[in-house]
Amino acid sequence: MVEALEDAGVVVTGAGGGIGAALARRFAGAGARVVVNDLDAAKAEAVAGEIGGIAVPGDASAVVGAARDALGGDIDVYCANAGVGSGGSEAAGEDVWALAWDVNVMAHVRAAQELIPGWLERGQGRFVSTVSAAGLLTMIGAAPYSVTKHGAYAFAEWLSLTYRHRGIKVHAICPQGVRTDMLAATGTAGDLVLQPTAIEPDDVADALFKGMEDDRFLILPHPEVAGFYQARAGDPDRWLSTMNHIQQKWEAGR
Repeated sequence: MVEALEDAGVVVTGAGGGIGAALARRFAGAGARVVVNDLDAAKAEAVAGEIGGIAVPGDASAVVGAARDALGGDIDVYCANAGVGSGGSEAAGEDVWALAWDVNVMAHVRAAQELIPGWLERGQGRFVSTVSAAGLLTMIGAAPYSVTKHGAYAFAEWLSLTYRHRGIKVHAICPQGVRTDMLAATGTAGDLVLQPTAIEPDDVADALFKGMEDDRFLILPHPEVAGFYQARAGDPDRWLSTMNHIQQKWEAGR
């Protein structure tokens, strides 16, 4: 894998901290040329300076062209990592739902629209989608986040089944709690559900690289998520009842 990434052009969105920064460091350590993208220009520049990468700050939905120019050539690996952890119920405002949809789903779609044609011509390319275990399961207290992360997972799955025979590799990373600013912002729901088993961003990068070596689509930094996912599919009503008990516990503790 290290040999395959030597001098590869890699883009990581939302890489000013957290999982994105960990991914950027790991790819740079493998010899890749890394574009560090983040809305926060200072954070993007700090991570880029640390790893010898190239800062391309701005909206993740519009970074492909600028990143390609910065790399002076092709993008070999694109990590759609930028995301927003929008909480709230069905009553969340239209602006909250729209932002979650735009960042968590449509930014991935827009990137793929620009990347896929060239990758098909070359017969290779790698799309890494940072989803969340919420995209396989759900998250209490966070309807916009849960729904749009399901969308992100569905899009990654669709890309994989559609293009894998044409040399395009897709990976969906689905961790539970990761010790980042986003986790800190989840409040009491995160304290109850995510904090007890939270891992470090570097652990997510480790899981991705192991998954790439094994050529796996679904990357589970928390292995126990596989069992939860099976339980959800095998007996949806029992799984929903279990989740509802967690919801009630959360409500009682607020």
